[in-house]
Amino acid sequence: MVTPVEIFERYEEIRPRLPAAKFPSRSHSIDNLSTISDEIDVFLLDAFGVLNVGERVIPGAVHRLEMLADLGKQIFVLTNGATYDSGQAYQKYRKFGFNLRPYQVISSRDVAVSALKNFPDRFNWGVAATDYSGIEELPYQTRLLTDDRRSYEDVDGFLFLSSADWTDYRQRLLTEALRRRPRPFIIGNPDLVAPREEGLSLEPGYFAHAIADETGSVPAFYGKPFEDVFNLALEAADLSGIDRRRIAMVGDTLHTDILGGAAAGLRTVLVTDHGLFKGIDTSGLIKRSGIVPDFIATTT
Repeated sequence: MVTPVEIFERYEEIRPRLPAAKFPSRSHSIDNLSTISDEIDVFLLDAFGVLNVGERVIPGAVHRLEMLADLGKQIFVLTNGATYDSGQAYQKYRKFGFNLRPYQVISSRDVAVSALKNFPDRFNWGVAATDYSGIEELPYQTRLLTDDRRSYEDVDGFLFLSSADWTDYRQRLLTEALRRRPRPFIIGNPDLVAPREEGLSLEPGYFAHAIADETGSVPAFYGKPFEDVFNLALEAADLSGIDRRRIAMVGDTLHTDILGGAAAGLRTVLVTDHGLFKGIDTSGLIKRSGIVPDFIATTT
């Protein structure tokens, strides 16, 4: 199992591949999102570490979203989880008790899949996913990447959606295939890890950056902190008369949620008590990285 500090160090190593942004000189400490409800009109919320940890809902999160909605705030869930599409993610959060509508849940998977339309229709995509990721429903030619070496050789490009079933052996097959014949390599979840009940799970971004290190070929990333997913969220919001400084990205990671939100010109809120930095003093990490949130909240 990797530790939060190890992951922070890894994010710093890959920092040149991440967007650049400007940050405030200091952060303001708040208890929860209700504290800034008079300053923010649109809340973009990360899922893991803000609404849930694995299959456990963060205490008070359902009530907080209901309170913000009652105040007329626009709320969107902006998730890097790409195992499921937005519709499936929506159903998950409805079951958790969140009173959301389908348009309020935006998945990095949808942005990544949308990028496939820029390639020829004849393209056959090798997809890193699970048996229940529904890749057969995608309007493209797809082949699930397995332990069969041919599934890596007989495709025109690769789409990485989920690492739930990924193995060291499959990582080696994919790395060797890209080294022998460079091809388009699209990542639907740039996260290195995600907080779970039992610890941190390794996510597609972790494996994609390792391949980039070995092959020198940088994948195309879709999802936080990259701009496409923020553009999609802002398109879904009613921004008439709303300054971007009244829009906040709320998340538990510095290098995805906070960096990405700042790069998009938004205010940012780092939630510390449930996700990646649970139990860790973040002040030293903020100082070292220079990634400074506008607000630091203990909980959602």
